[in-house]
Amino acid sequence: MTANSGPAAAIGIDIGTSGARAAAVDADGNSVAFAAAPFRSDEELRQPAAWWLRVKEAIEHLAAGTNLSAVKGIAVDGTSGSVLSLDASNEATGSVLMYNEPCPDAEIVNRISKHAPPGATAIGANSGLARAIYLSRKRDVDAVVHQADWILMKLGCPGRISDENNALKSGFDLDSQDWPAWIETAGMDTTRLPQVYRAGTRVARVSGYLRQLGVPETAWYHAGTTDGCASFLATGASVVGDAVTALGSTIVLKLASDRPINAPAYGVYSHRVGDFWLVGGASNSGGNVLRALIGDERLADLTGTINPDQPLGLGLYPLLRAGERFPINDPHYLPRLEPRPTDDATFLQALLEGMTDIERQGYDRLRELGCPTLTSLRTVGGGARNPVWSAMRARAMGIEPLPAISVEAAVGAAALVLANRGEHV
Repeated sequence: MTANSGPAAAIGIDIGTSGARAAAVDADGNSVAFAAAPFRSDEELRQPAAWWLRVKEAIEHLAAGTNLSAVKGIAVDGTSGSVLSLDASNEATGSVLMYNEPCPDAEIVNRISKHAPPGATAIGANSGLARAIYLSRKRDVDAVVHQADWILMKLGCPGRISDENNALKSGFDLDSQDWPAWIETAGMDTTRLPQVYRAGTRVARVSGYLRQLGVPETAWYHAGTTDGCASFLATGASVVGDAVTALGSTIVLKLASDRPINAPAYGVYSHRVGDFWLVGGASNSGGNVLRALIGDERLADLTGTINPDQPLGLGLYPLLRAGERFPINDPHYLPRLEPRPTDDATFLQALLEGMTDIERQGYDRLRELGCPTLTSLRTVGGGARNPVWSAMRARAMGIEPLPAISVEAAVGAAALVLANRGEHV
């Protein structure tokens, strides 16, 4: 428990690439309690039943040591663009397409491109809409929702509820506040998509499962957000020019802007959060590459032998398979892992240099497209704890990273609850 913190006022749940996390914060945003439930295997990342199991594990652990009787609300964040199909009883059918899996059907992608307006965020093989259309065509599918939507439903929220941030890549129109007609023409029955609210909006009173854990009946379910947006909010970044890089399984860049910028050709899109827009994109490179090519258990030891002041300059582009989303948007983009140094520590350095350059290219791309100048940079995710990588990044960005108030996306989800400003959130 954080010193001088008050009673738990809000709960945030993060379902990410490594597992589920739950955070309780007080009315001032101070951390009260935190619990994590990591996935037991790589396969669990794609299993809705495992998502729910880990969420229950995290929140029940949180409740066991925390008085939740003063909680005002709860919100969930999930991986952006991850969708799953539901049957008529709102149970997961088992069919999932994750955030980094291109739509398997090129005809769907082409049809969206034909009918979508210029600049639509749902264009491309990595759009949530393409994945949703593909899943909706499977047998016994009654609806397609986003990862965070389904977890909110499992927590007891009635109906199929989503938020603007998760729905953006699925084609939701922020101006009309509705699913646009062209989505139907592209092949998606919009009655199978969730009802969408502004991120953070109160949508229904808490009931069922959460009540059993001690959350009062006066608390609310709130529309959630994506893991990237939640991570941004958790850091304390709050004004135009603030940026946050998430160094998790993938590399996600977010920059606060005074206007939206959407450029599907570069995998760039904008989320509305509070009084500003979060402009950014997500690369398929990141910790997943390090885990596969180096191994988590060796990272610390090998990192200690690297001198970041002596760059290798090998120009690697670390990916596990063909396909990139940002700063290059190409489903066929090939990894560049050669020349591979024979020494593992040197190979790790080359990988980190390659990922650093991807981040630099990403912010350069945002600036080219009209984003404001980067004035501050904070970092979240496991990579933020790597001192060598931090030194490489500070040099490449020309800016010393600021410390984050929190590195947990679950805290950012709780921040949405604290805002509690209905349609203004």
